[in-house]
Amino acid sequence: MTSPIDSVLSELVDEFDLLGDWEERYRYVIELGKELAPLADAERSETNKVRGCASQVWLVTEPQADGALSFRGDSDAHIVRGLIAILLRLYSGRQPDEILAFDIKAGFDKLGLSSALSSQRSNGLASMVARVRRDAELAQAA
Repeated sequence: MTSPIDSVLSELVDEFDLLGDWEERYRYVIELGKELAPLADAERSETNKVRGCASQVWLVTEPQADGALSFRGDSDAHIVRGLIAILLRLYSGRQPDEILAFDIKAGFDKLGLSSALSSQRSNGLASMVARVRRDAELAQAA
């Protein structure tokens, strides 16, 4: 059975496949980032800041009544905002065990992100994923 997170990944793969070259895909990622709801100034705090990113990145984790985790995020870099939007589509609203079971590296490979991003961007993306996974582990342990 396909999990909801795998279904979202399939949708993203289909969207990326329609675009063709990476220049178009980068533009699409930037467009996804423009759709993110802005964070309040108070949410742009040290607590929400993601370490290991070259640009400024903030992630807010909000546990839901049913145990799922909702994520919101922002960055001062357009392409990074788009990468956050992709992560939020995959992870937000999911149960911690589903987040932890998802092979994000394989997901990025399917999207072609692993080979298309600079090592600096890849490291930043890995830091964002590590933060999401850490919050899922904390929620699971609670």
